[in-house]
Amino acid sequence: MRIPRALTALSSLFGLLIILLVGYMVSRPRGPVITEAEFGLSTITPNADGDSDVTRISYRIRRPAVISIYFEDENGERYYFRRERPRSRGEYSVLFSGVVEGFVQEGETVRGEVLARLLPDGEYTWVIEAVDQATGQTDRVTGYLTVADADPQIPDLWEFSISPEVFTPNQDGLDDRVWINVYVPKPATLQVFLINEEGERIFVPEFQEARTPGEEGRHSFEYDGGVDMGRSPPPDGTYTVLVEATDEEGQRVQRSGRLTIENGGLPLAEIVAQPVGDTVRFSSRTVVVGDVLTFELTVWNYGDAPIRTTGPAPGYIYDQDEVFSSTGYYEESGAWRVGIHCDTCLVDYPWRWALGTPENLTPIESNGQVHYYLMPGQRVVVTGGIRLHNIVESRNPQQFWAGLIHEDVGIAPLNNRVDPHWIEIVEAPEEDD
Repeated sequence: MRIPRALTALSSLFGLLIILLVGYMVSRPRGPVITEAEFGLSTITPNADGDSDVTRISYRIRRPAVISIYFEDENGERYYFRRERPRSRGEYSVLFSGVVEGFVQEGETVRGEVLARLLPDGEYTWVIEAVDQATGQTDRVTGYLTVADADPQIPDLWEFSISPEVFTPNQDGLDDRVWINVYVPKPATLQVFLINEEGERIFVPEFQEARTPGEEGRHSFEYDGGVDMGRSPPPDGTYTVLVEATDEEGQRVQRSGRLTIENGGLPLAEIVAQPVGDTVRFSSRTVVVGDVLTFELTVWNYGDAPIRTTGPAPGYIYDQDEVFSSTGYYEESGAWRVGIHCDTCLVDYPWRWALGTPENLTPIESNGQVHYYLMPGQRVVVTGGIRLHNIVESRNPQQFWAGLIHEDVGIAPLNNRVDPHWIEIVEAPEEDD
């Protein structure tokens, strides 16, 4: 039996209507996204006194949505507590202490960047807004909140300085430390970080003297790159210095600056041991009064940092009663020198020499002055002499030895009392008449 063409068309139309109806039922709005929303307290006093400092925000959403929670004051100014946070279907609860995203009030002078701040005292309309992730439908639930007795002062950073701005952590005595000084006008927790280009943070501890961490006032942070603890400093480069202050109410302010690290590294050097012969080659084991005892040795910078040195230059001849300071080269913090010591010396390593001459060292300028360095991987031969004329009968012969001195830092065990030699000082033979 043939079905009439009109009936076929009617059936097709009916089927299309069913499909459209099902599509509408699936895609149509299915009631508000937010089904419940409330604040636990209608008034809060966020002053960290433990009484009505916080209120609980609770809400339920029936479908995945993007949630914002904000407050509007009497002038329509909006303050965000949560901004466009994706949430799945379910119940949510969060404590609100009056702290919202940072803002600066009109006519107010703030030196730092305000990250989080208390709402000022006043009457607010709170809004919980949900945007359906599937349809874009937006629903809002509103109410009222009073803020009273809020702490009006933020932990602003009134002072912030980095000194020096170019930092060379290599224990050469020049710009080996950086000081970061900040002043906060109210009690607050301070944190300081170095941040590299990849965003990695290096914590900088506070230098504790008279002021306790967290107190109002000026605070100092000292950083040596870890070199004093025997660790390699961060790689050379430019870093962001970030200082963040957080008070008891949770208000946060930050400031940042730039710090450059140059010629950083752990300084490592040694007097090179020789596979054949003496490590320290003294000219003789017997020296006539008035003659010169000379030496020769090799120094190797096997670390990754340049090491600074100072005079007198190799080859200098000391008188036995002379000390290095009498040459005009006083002890310098961070400088490296070869020294010779003996059993009857009255001071440690009284005779000292530079690790090379300007011709075989590298000049590096710092603070307008040129200093000379033995570079990583470089070796140098150091020579010198002492004119001997004092005979101590109870100590003759006596031992002479070498050392590699890192002045005001120390002498590593491997560089102390290197290759002792017995040296005898004798009277000159009498001449025949």
